[in-house]
Amino acid sequence: MKEAALKAAREAYEIEAECIREELAYFDDAAFGAAVDVLAKAPRIGAAGCGHSGIICQHFAHLMCCIERPARFISPAEAVHGATGFLQKGDVMVFASRGGKTKELLPIVDICKAKGVTIITVTENLESPLAQQADIVLKQHVNRETDKWNSQGTTSTTALCVIFHALQAALIEQTGYRNEQFALIHPGGAVGERLNKK
Repeated sequence: MKEAALKAAREAYEIEAECIREELAYFDDAAFGAAVDVLAKAPRIGAAGCGHSGIICQHFAHLMCCIERPARFISPAEAVHGATGFLQKGDVMVFASRGGKTKELLPIVDICKAKGVTIITVTENLESPLAQQADIVLKQHVNRETDKWNSQGTTSTTALCVIFHALQAALIEQTGYRNEQFALIHPGGAVGERLNKK
């Protein structure tokens, strides 16, 4: 391995660790609490983003299902071709967009507003269209991406992941979700074996 490659790999750990430490300073108790409240009560939860944000939104939907909050990732492409039929009045839609201007997501916002769906936006840009039209905004913070050109979706996906992990941790407490419930729906793999050990 080139010396520069090894140096870049080690620096990636430092960049992302610094980002997580810094992101905590932007934690807004009121906004986060409002997000947890609506997610805890929502009959259904949708999540949408593009690119790396979309991939992490898929992870978020799975996290919600793991604590029995019915959720699904809604592809921006499918959303405007009927997939938003999943959402009903009283549901929650989570949008993730670092810049808050992702054009593919804006038509979905209009649909959510017309249907009475609560909108949560996770973004770095609080003045963006997605932030301005949201009911609740959670601030994402990114110091820089890990590559030398600061252009690959690396640190930004970690920052988004941490916010989603924090939401799940809070929802477990808010809803009183028990590990015994998780054992029932997760019989597979090493985790399932441990959870269901008699």
